[in-house]
Amino acid sequence: MTRAETDRTVRVYYGPALAAYGFGNDHPFGPDRLDAFWREFKRRRLDERVAVSVPVMCAESDLALFHTPAYIARVRAASRHGSGFLDYGDTPAFVGVYEAAATVVGSVLDAADAILAGSCARAFVPIAGLHHARRDMAGGFCVFNDLGVLIEWLRARHGVRRIAYVDIDAHHGDGVFYEFEDDPELIVVDVHEDGRYLYPGSGSARETGTGRAEGTKRNVPMAPGADDDAFQRLWPELEAFVRDGRPEFILLQAGADSMRGDPLTHLAYSAQTHGRTAARLARLADELCDGRLLATGGGGYDRDNLASAWCEVVAGLLPDSKHGEIR
Repeated sequence: MTRAETDRTVRVYYGPALAAYGFGNDHPFGPDRLDAFWREFKRRRLDERVAVSVPVMCAESDLALFHTPAYIARVRAASRHGSGFLDYGDTPAFVGVYEAAATVVGSVLDAADAILAGSCARAFVPIAGLHHARRDMAGGFCVFNDLGVLIEWLRARHGVRRIAYVDIDAHHGDGVFYEFEDDPELIVVDVHEDGRYLYPGSGSARETGTGRAEGTKRNVPMAPGADDDAFQRLWPELEAFVRDGRPEFILLQAGADSMRGDPLTHLAYSAQTHGRTAARLARLADELCDGRLLATGGGGYDRDNLASAWCEVVAGLLPDSKHGEIR
């Protein structure tokens, strides 16, 4: 494979160790989510157009870049006995939860490493984007915040300073936003259902960063029922905001729970919004940062929805994407 061909490669992560991050078959975030995506992925023959990579477990030292030692130890202990909750009632422990959550983080770090090494331009990790976990606790089905770890890891291990984080999950990414609220080098665009109607109840448009970071964050609360047209009307301004931030690396949290029919949320996008967002960010990454874009699957609790949305995301990352402009 030539360097030019390698640079165009999109890498996608799949394997049982990644599917293991789930809270039981009767839970909205069940272990069947990955295979629901993979069946549709193979049906569309997208597996023939990408490089497929196996999941990778991270080291505890990686987790400690973001999470507190006490919290990491708590998850380890809960992973042995598999009982109780890691937050106030949304995120149950299970036997092996530490290993499963560390594999989510490790797969994201491995994907970023591949991008920075030039072995691929973009990557997608479907079971990832756990944006509610805080430095010292879980939240909203999220045990370790792979995105928070990645941001700290990019800075500490690779010297990447300016990072753009775009989140289109229906839920506000509070674990990323508030833990980096005062960080002027993290550009945030978070489009989510209005917190007056949905967990975690945060993400007001008035929240734009604090201190030196004021004005580097955009929270965009959407009314219940907001559809593709509502999103597309906003996108040009949001894309310009990301461009003005001059990122060296772009992250996309592509939660499929913002699609019409999700059992836990109230937005009404189609999968096309996810694909178009990925495609536009891919073009922006090509323009600004040598193509460096890493996408994660985030939420999504209707299996058909997440399969469709995530396939559209991967299609949008491909260099010959046919996704149109968002107007």
